[in-house]
Amino acid sequence: MTYFQQRREALPGSACLKKTRIVEDIRAVAAVALQHAAALVPELLPEGTRKGSEWHARNPTRADRQAGSFSVSLLDGRWHDFACGDGGGDLVSLAAYLVGVNQADAACDLAHRLGLRLDALDGRQNAGDSHDDGQRRRFAAARLEAEQRTAREAEQKRHKQKAAAEFAGRLWQNSPAADPAHAYLTAKRLPPLGLRQHRGELLVPLINVAGDLVNLQRIGPDSSKRFLFGGQVLGAFHLLGNIEPGRRLYVCEGWATGATLFEHYDGVDGVACAMNAGNLRAVALALRAKYGSLVDLVIAGDDDRCSGDNPGRTAADSAALLTSAMVVFPEWPQGGPLELSDFNDLHCWEAGHER
Repeated sequence: MTYFQQRREALPGSACLKKTRIVEDIRAVAAVALQHAAALVPELLPEGTRKGSEWHARNPTRADRQAGSFSVSLLDGRWHDFACGDGGGDLVSLAAYLVGVNQADAACDLAHRLGLRLDALDGRQNAGDSHDDGQRRRFAAARLEAEQRTAREAEQKRHKQKAAAEFAGRLWQNSPAADPAHAYLTAKRLPPLGLRQHRGELLVPLINVAGDLVNLQRIGPDSSKRFLFGGQVLGAFHLLGNIEPGRRLYVCEGWATGATLFEHYDGVDGVACAMNAGNLRAVALALRAKYGSLVDLVIAGDDDRCSGDNPGRTAADSAALLTSAMVVFPEWPQGGPLELSDFNDLHCWEAGHER
């Protein structure tokens, strides 16, 4: 049992909800916690490893079997689960998510862990009147440090994304059309559909809602996939076909799924490939914000039946709910193996079982 779980059993939940200045105190705790992120995050996620400025772990809330899809920035406290799309902006929200409590209660736990006295969170009668000068200075310094760090991170992120977009443009322009016999295309039983190729890797262009090229996904013959370093991923997508007013626009995960829908399903004029489950929601929201009711959004989800928490279905349902979109999943035939999880898996299996 972690320190935070032990504290959850000891603290009364109702006392943390009724006083004034709770929001301010939560922000203060988040700022101080960020100064101690290198120690706190491993306590919250003990089954993880540090990779540079990020902590990678499995998500204990959905019975993750291995680390990789869940990451926490030790620089700004932002966290994201790329499998299901969950995320937050600070360590208080992370603690609340992992322990299963509201943010006020999570801030209480962290405050005690950090040796802070916050009357609003602890439910004292004179909330907000007893912060000593030393604690006020600590809060002020932590907030200033957090603001400066956030500004630096945002500027560095802009520079990296700009450099990646420029490199993507050069690489795309100087690369020939993809070989239809590429091992990945052969395995997926798909034509290139406008992809290009650099040496042995397929190049999949990713755009933003303004139509600007912002990144490339590179796919190797062994199906390995990687984006350009520092390039925009969240909210970026690969577009197959066109976005037509009054027509359906499908949003799916990977390129192979989108290409299968575009090539082999009737009435599919346009598909936005978000590239992974964690990006489905961001892409769907961006498209809904730009086109409103002009397009009929349909989320074409993966169905990860072999995974206990089925992240593909969870992400698709969430994206559909947030954008008032329809959601569809593959219709599995009788006798189809459980390992099939997306529309391309179904396409390949059916092609291999034609009589």
